[in-house]
Amino acid sequence: FENTVQAVDFVGCLSNLALHDNVVGLVKEVHPDEAMREAAQQAAQEIQAFWIDNLSDNKCIYLAFKAYLDGNGQREQLTQAQHYYISESMKGFKRAGLDLPDAQRAQLSALKKELADLALQFETNIAQDASTIAVSRDGLAGLEDDFIAMLKHNEQGEYILGVDYPTVSMVMQNCTIESTRKALKIAFDNRAYPQNEVVLKAVVAKRDQLAHMLGFDSYAAFQLESQMAGTVERVQTFLQDLFARSSAKVVQEVNDLIAQLPSSVTLTADGKVNPWDLAFLQAEYKKKYLSLDERKIAEYFPVQKSIDGLFAIYEQFFGIQFKQVPSPGTWHDDVRLIEVYSADGAVLHGYIFLDLYPRPNKYSHAAHGSIVPATMHQGRWIPSVSLVMANFPKATADKPALFTRNDVSTFFHEFGHALHAMLGRTELAGQAGTSVKRDFVELPSQMLEEWLWDRQILKMVSGHYKTGEPLSDELIDTILKLKTFDTGNFVQRQVMLSAIALNYYLPGADKDLYAILHGMNAQYRPQFARHAADHFYASWGHLTGYAAGYYGYLWSRVFAQDVFEQIKQYGLLDHTIGQKYIDTIIGGGGSAD
Repeated sequence: FENTVQAVDFVGCLSNLALHDNVVGLVKEVHPDEAMREAAQQAAQEIQAFWIDNLSDNKCIYLAFKAYLDGNGQREQLTQAQHYYISESMKGFKRAGLDLPDAQRAQLSALKKELADLALQFETNIAQDASTIAVSRDGLAGLEDDFIAMLKHNEQGEYILGVDYPTVSMVMQNCTIESTRKALKIAFDNRAYPQNEVVLKAVVAKRDQLAHMLGFDSYAAFQLESQMAGTVERVQTFLQDLFARSSAKVVQEVNDLIAQLPSSVTLTADGKVNPWDLAFLQAEYKKKYLSLDERKIAEYFPVQKSIDGLFAIYEQFFGIQFKQVPSPGTWHDDVRLIEVYSADGAVLHGYIFLDLYPRPNKYSHAAHGSIVPATMHQGRWIPSVSLVMANFPKATADKPALFTRNDVSTFFHEFGHALHAMLGRTELAGQAGTSVKRDFVELPSQMLEEWLWDRQILKMVSGHYKTGEPLSDELIDTILKLKTFDTGNFVQRQVMLSAIALNYYLPGADKDLYAILHGMNAQYRPQFARHAADHFYASWGHLTGYAAGYYGYLWSRVFAQDVFEQIKQYGLLDHTIGQKYIDTIIGGGGSAD
């Protein structure tokens, strides 16, 4: 086992090249220097090709595993985790086509390299999109002065609005000028279009070809066979069930939103809500009926205060301690470094880099990336290294950087992945941390989002940027009313996105991406229009990464809710139940089914 299975595990996860692969994969997403990003992209492509030739598609390794399994593997005393690793590896070798004739394997290997390059190109096109719109001062009505003061101008004196998440969120919720909301929404939904339409069509076609070569009728069937869900049919049934369960709630939500339309909102001819109006209607409803202005609530979530509160919560629940340390020499001044220790300070669990604010050409969403897995090497535990990337609003002249409630939830979520990666300690690096089934991986993060509906937790992570006062009981009462405010819409939107991703990878190489997007919207979002110029799929990074597996967010959320309900019975700051959660769910990484 040691000189065969464990050796391959080391090469794939802990060797210099494996760690370098993780590093360059993140450098190309976050580095401010174009030459560095391009060099990282080139390196990533070269490394991917190397992995395919020498590891994942190396028939000699497959035969060595097989020989071990038939020989010494029968005599060695292996742990349950080692047995599971071998079992999953053997399935993986067959899914890689290593039992095919040599000519077909060579063809398959070339196809995988093409797909790896296309996926990298898809991500790069999204990151490099710098779309903007220009509007007059009058076109910014409803937005706060300190937000407007941060905007750049063009030569005509117009204000420039980018398609970064903080800007889009602020404008969609608060701008009272429909034409501005509409123009920015269309720009946002056309990021990386048309170049990524060509790339994605190629990805879909080549993945369909790959699936057929491996004996599956579709890439979705090939992908889901190795997941918790198992089959396309099971996922389709799951999605249809959730759609049916949420439909009545969506009708009620929409009727409430459109009962008294604001002056800048008009419905379509057939009575549907326009895509640039939904966030605005929701914000207006909160202000009118719940006396809640999310911009005012954000004043209670200065970034540093909220992060400190988050750390205090995690320290108690997980039995760890955080130390914020200087990080000179990183890729940007915004980057911060956190060391994570055991409660007694004796064990260094790992390092977490935070890169939280937007800048040109940076990864445009929020994500966690693992650099060094939490694993054992030569008899000692190695501290893990992770990066949490996000694009939260920066400080203004008058205010520090402030989280919206959604930003706080996003940070909880992504930091939850980092903790999963760090506390999921395994002896085999390929099983460490988040190396679990893709439709399970969101459970720990989604479970932690539920913390933000607890009164005590909200007090801990809030403190007004001027007074330091936490959210009042009255404001928290109002926030808690929102727990079910948008749940129907949220579930149906996730069902629709899951169905789009699934349908792109059902049988057939030549997919009409536009028709599927708009068709799924009509089927699963009957109350909401989609503008004709919408090519959202061109900037939806999950389509190459998660592929047909986007349903996993909903699938794992079911389990996350169950786990949270159990923990809540003991208390959200109770380390005893926190330790049980580590021991039974995240502590084993992917070392068991």
